[in-house]
Amino acid sequence: MERPPVRKLRCAVYTRKSTEEGLDMAFNSLDAQREACHAYITSQRQEGWIPVRDDYDDGGFSGGNLDRPALKRLMKDIEDGLVDVVVVYKIDRLSRSLMDFSKLVDVFDRHGVTFVSVTQSFNTTTSMGRLTLNILLSFAQFEREVIGERVRDKVAASRKKGMWMGGLVPFGYRVENRKLVLREDEAAVVRQIFERFLKLGSATRLAQELQEQDLRTRSGKPIDKGYIYKLLSNRTYVGLAVHKGTAYPGEHEPIISQELWDKVHSIMAVSPRSRACKTKAQTPALLKGLLFCSRPTARL
Repeated sequence: MERPPVRKLRCAVYTRKSTEEGLDMAFNSLDAQREACHAYITSQRQEGWIPVRDDYDDGGFSGGNLDRPALKRLMKDIEDGLVDVVVVYKIDRLSRSLMDFSKLVDVFDRHGVTFVSVTQSFNTTTSMGRLTLNILLSFAQFEREVIGERVRDKVAASRKKGMWMGGLVPFGYRVENRKLVLREDEAAVVRQIFERFLKLGSATRLAQELQEQDLRTRSGKPIDKGYIYKLLSNRTYVGLAVHKGTAYPGEHEPIISQELWDKVHSIMAVSPRSRACKTKAQTPALLKGLLFCSRPTARL
């Protein structure tokens, strides 16, 4: 019986050196890496391994990040389906970061590309290589989770101290040296909204009033009822820093007093329908008692 034809595997050689020192030599570190990788590909020729036309060399680039021109070119060729196997001299030539390495492997897996380190017997085309890869990725996942926990703990501790930890900057403030600082033009609008709501008791009427004055949000949109309720519920304006529903004294200067906040929220505690009925009852009906319908059962 004839032996079935061996599938050709297109192999891309990637080399990297952290510094530019020695790159001008006739035979430098990149040349040594490349020669060893091509020798390994040649040894696997019976398995269908063939080198691609171009090599991918990053001279003078750190392995601590993925911002490298040759690596970007390699990833693009992988996404375009031009590579089957990535060959490196050592694993750290591809990346020194487990998190970045796991990102690269995710791309390899999506496009059916395997990874080989010629000096470390690391080959994902074999079951042992895939096992080693899974162990490395497990540690990378552990690293990501630990970092996430540290970040969450740091944010929680900082918020308890009243520090600004980023996010959408509230209307009325700006960020300076990672702290909230009053922006007087917007702060004046915030005070106006609280004071006018206290007098009107209606977000609908207040929104109409603000639109007549052509007052707008930071993005240039008209201030509507929903925006007003959101602003009136932001405890940042009384000098508090909120984290997961719990408020702590903030480092920033408040825009309104606690007394004004309490009065406004005592009004907001009443349902909007009840407040609307009360507003209508206070509105004078000029024709009351003077205009009648000829048919008592009819509705005007």
